[in-house]
Amino acid sequence: MLKKVLLYLLFISVLSACNHTENTNLSPLQKLEEGNKRFVSGKPMHPDETLERLRELKAGQHPFAVVVSCSDSRVPAELVFDQGLGDIFSIRTAGNVIGDYELGSIEYAVEHLDCKLIVVMGHKGCGAIKAFIDSKGNYNHEDHIKKIVEYIESEKEENELVKEDKLSIDNAVNANVQHGVEFLKKAEPILKESYHQKKITIIGAVYDIENGKVTFDSEIKK
Repeated sequence: MLKKVLLYLLFISVLSACNHTENTNLSPLQKLEEGNKRFVSGKPMHPDETLERLRELKAGQHPFAVVVSCSDSRVPAELVFDQGLGDIFSIRTAGNVIGDYELGSIEYAVEHLDCKLIVVMGHKGCGAIKAFIDSKGNYNHEDHIKKIVEYIESEKEENELVKEDKLSIDNAVNANVQHGVEFLKKAEPILKESYHQKKITIIGAVYDIENGKVTFDSEIKK
């Protein structure tokens, strides 16, 4: 009986490895899309999560994508996209805001790790976005959260929503993602040049914390 169980576990392990190997033929975006489909279906493969994989990475990392997402504990990129150690260069800040430190990290991933895909991923029900909407331009608490709210308030895309009286949590989340994408496309000196030379792709995405699905920006994705 024990022998049968061990053989079965070995078969499952080999099958999972084969499936993951096949995925290496996919583009970086397709890898994220397929991984999210597995996550949403409740059938994740949990690739690259072994000590053996960790030892392999000792020689160096080669992530296939950069994901800029919110620090929210419900939005872990590796789980959402069913990836593992060394697969995603993950940058997380509340409201997925991007300052100098985050930008420098992204530049490092592009320039030194050869990442070809950058995803700016917001999520539904984002607390930072809610704080921006609730404050109505008057966040009075003397804390560092204020800096995050002020950053979101300064985004051109958010101000356009206010002027057009279209400010809602979903619209504000989308506008925040759009801002991040446009900001990175124009970020000098590394990203702007790489983007215009079509060496990298920069796209937006929104994660639904109710069903786990990630929707990529269809216009940018084309």
